[in-house]
Amino acid sequence: MTSLCDVSAIGLCQMMRAGDVSAREVLDSCLERIEEINPAINAIVAMDVQAARTQADRADKTLRAGEEVGPLCGLPVGIKDTHVTAHLRTTFGSPIYASYVPEHDQGIVHRLRAAGAVIVGKTNTPEWAAGANSRNPVYGATGNPFNPLLSAAGSSGGSGAALACGMLPLCTGSDTGGSLRNPAAFNGIVGMRPSPGLVANERRPQGWFPLSVDGPMARNVADTALMLSVIASDSCEDPLAYTLPAGAVRAVPQHYTPTEPAITGRLRLAVTEDFGFAPTENLVRRAFRARLPAIGALFGSMTQAHPDCTQADEAFSIQRASMFLSAHHERYVSHFDQIGPNIRANIEEGLKYTLHDQARAAVQQTRIYRSYQAFFQDHDILISPAITLSPRPWTELYPAEIDGKKTRSYYHWLALAYAVTLAGHPAISIPVGLDEAGMPFGLQIVGPRGGDALLLQVALAVEQALASDPVLCRPLPDLDALRRAPPIAQYPGFFG
Repeated sequence: MTSLCDVSAIGLCQMMRAGDVSAREVLDSCLERIEEINPAINAIVAMDVQAARTQADRADKTLRAGEEVGPLCGLPVGIKDTHVTAHLRTTFGSPIYASYVPEHDQGIVHRLRAAGAVIVGKTNTPEWAAGANSRNPVYGATGNPFNPLLSAAGSSGGSGAALACGMLPLCTGSDTGGSLRNPAAFNGIVGMRPSPGLVANERRPQGWFPLSVDGPMARNVADTALMLSVIASDSCEDPLAYTLPAGAVRAVPQHYTPTEPAITGRLRLAVTEDFGFAPTENLVRRAFRARLPAIGALFGSMTQAHPDCTQADEAFSIQRASMFLSAHHERYVSHFDQIGPNIRANIEEGLKYTLHDQARAAVQQTRIYRSYQAFFQDHDILISPAITLSPRPWTELYPAEIDGKKTRSYYHWLALAYAVTLAGHPAISIPVGLDEAGMPFGLQIVGPRGGDALLLQVALAVEQALASDPVLCRPLPDLDALRRAPPIAQYPGFFG
């Protein structure tokens, strides 16, 4: 018998509106799953159960009264621990904020609450979301549901792991170098990086900086679109979420729920294993090639091609360092002993660059962006592996080598993701079975400029086409094995 917590977000919303189940029953099912599974993987790191039950009871009262309700009324949601939550501990994975309890919600959280979501708890992340291994000195490591000794990726790793195990139907995430897409790939769920400005973010230190975005995570594409329809927004505090006199440019929520999959047979598909530069593991290349016949058959044509991403490594490194200098240089000076190696590395790298370097990186990024525009004149959709390697142990700060070749930095292994980040195009990672190591394999689908709606519709079409394939459908972790597993906190190196 399927537990309520395993039902899709859309299914749960329909059941609650029909009166078939209560919001309190849905919440209790999620809380039971968290209690059973979370010790093995440490995905949920802060909770206020009483506050969540109060929210659920309020939703039930509203539903029983037949009042107009928000699209997520009564639905449990998890919040990444870099998103600020009123009256719920928010640490950013940093010892500096280990006891911080904010007074107000961040915009993305406010929009979820306004839509009726029940905020259940916070999901784990690396310190200040720096890196793709969700381990920090406040809450420790998050393990992969398919093998708790391996990484759940990051920086939205807690959200990805919680979703994979049915702890929650929706979670928030954020993405600079793939932090929505990487954990989606490692945990066998869906994570979408929207176009910059679509989901307003008033907390970016550099308001015009397009590399960092917030976005939705779920277990399937339709649920991901539902969440995006709520968090897509305008805000005068975010200069990327701009408006025109006629109204909002970016936030048109009804356009982001794919009621029907795209007719992919009319679309021109381009495929790439590495964008011409990403250090992609041979295991990942083999898994990607094995899936191309089934995926290519869905499209009108399929071509091996990619945009010109020359100098992407340098452009991303410099732009990323600029972001970290803006956000963390003061902490580097005043709390040096309380920040971790990834933050220090970014700050120290950034201090070495000159204004000339920053200007060069901006020119490089612009050229890459324009190469994408030319590329999408001849192609409608681009796909690649979502991440360069299969999950490795979370005791590893970052992969120092891939297939025997040294990586350039602690984030070089995320090149498949930041190749797209630099261009500002929307991208989504969807699960397509297991790799030969028995771990989830994620497919990155990239849409044209501003093509968030088309991207969702294409992802839905691919997901539906592969859903009945036992090899390529979404994989599920062994929950019974996780119930029997020892607590992840007992392993050496848990806190990093």
